Amino acid sequence: MSEYQAFIGQIYKKTGLDLSLYKEVQMKRRLTSLRDKRGYESFQDYFKAINADQQLLQEFLDKVTINVSEFYRNPTRWKVLEDTIFPSFKKQMKKIKIWSAACSTGEEPYTLAIIANQFWDLKDIEIIATDIDPNVLARAKQGIYNERALQEVPIAIKDKYFHQEGATFKVNERLKKAISFKKHNLLADKYPADVNLIVCRNVLIYFTEEAKTKIYHNFNEALDDDGIFFVGSTEQIFSPEKYGFEVLDTFFYRKNYNT
Repeated sequence: MSEYQAFIGQIYKKTGLDLSLYKEVQMKRRLTSLRDKRGYESFQDYFKAINADQQLLQEFLDKVTINVSEFYRNPTRWKVLEDTIFPSFKKQMKKIKIWSAACSTGEEPYTLAIIANQFWDLKDIEIIATDIDPNVLARAKQGIYNERALQEVPIAIKDKYFHQEGATFKVNERLKKAISFKKHNLLADKYPADVNLIVCRNVLIYFTEEAKTKIYHNFNEALDDDGIFFVGSTEQIFSPEKYGFEVLDTFFYRKNYNT
């Protein structure tokens, strides 16, 4: 067993995070850089330090979990949600249940709540926002963002749902009530049930094919009949029927329960 393999086994025992299901070349490169930056010559020494220092552990988790986000990221995709998906859902349901999986610092679930509020009252919108990293969840719950994160947000939306405090913008408290933030490991924890829309974007590219297959099947089971799965712009699913999906639009897949 290589030193790196031993290291990821130790990390799994400590955190429950299975790094063997991530693409090894990219992950090992990222962690070697972090280890060297902190002055440790081996992964064994680095793990001893992580095990003894909570701050080092949190830094490690932040580096492992990819936290790049902004409101309305890739705006044309959100337009499909606004113009096609949500209007169709509105005809069928008085309430909507959405899961923002791997939600990072919260921009995605707040964007979902803003767009959904065009069709449903906030009291009729249930958004489950999950991530494996407690640090980013804490920041998401605060709902405080710099101007760069809001660069794609229309001015009218910004005025309605945010309050400017100096150089930062704070999410409206009413919007926050539509969202529950929870820690969740896509590779180990139980999935929500009867979800109408699952959004998981720009995360699955870091997983192995084996892990992605497992996650796709789990997402399919989590969706209600005719539920929709929305993926990132680098995560097009080839042969979606293998996982019980059919193409609805670019990067949108509908559950096909007859498959």
